[in-house]
Amino acid sequence: MGETPTPPTGIARFNALPEATATVALHEACASSAWGSKLLSRRPYATAEELFAASDAAMAELTADDLAEAMAGHPPIGRPKPGDPTSSREQRGMAGASEELKAEMLELNLAYQERFGHVFLICATGRTGEQMRDAVKERIGNSPEQEREIVRTELGKINRIRLTRLLEEEETA
Repeated sequence: MGETPTPPTGIARFNALPEATATVALHEACASSAWGSKLLSRRPYATAEELFAASDAAMAELTADDLAEAMAGHPPIGRPKPGDPTSSREQRGMAGASEELKAEMLELNLAYQERFGHVFLICATGRTGEQMRDAVKERIGNSPEQEREIVRTELGKINRIRLTRLLEEEETA
């Protein structure tokens, strides 16, 4: 009769996670505690798209301090956290870069960090080292306000990728 469709397995498992476990999983996706709290408070989700929409809405609401907290969870491009498969996977485009390009990225990262007070953040998945270098060169001339909104957009892209992986990993767990 009026049976309710069962949510996809990844979403159902995410919805069923104990709050502490879900908090840890969301913190691994994004270091902003405000973002994670907003996503937790909106559970259960019917679909992955609903979760992504909640992520986007939460990202749009983050304050400058919340964004800074989120960025603190990201290593500089070209220097993934040792032992962290997520940052290594996302920065794969730098893995085969020449020593010259790696040195140039280090210099650019430092200049960017001096100018804006935080790491250069870009959704690195699928980008080459050269594309990341070109992006930092282009963005270093932005105003702090412009850059904050670009960072917000890039974090949103990263969060969607990481949430997708979280749901897929749950399905195979």
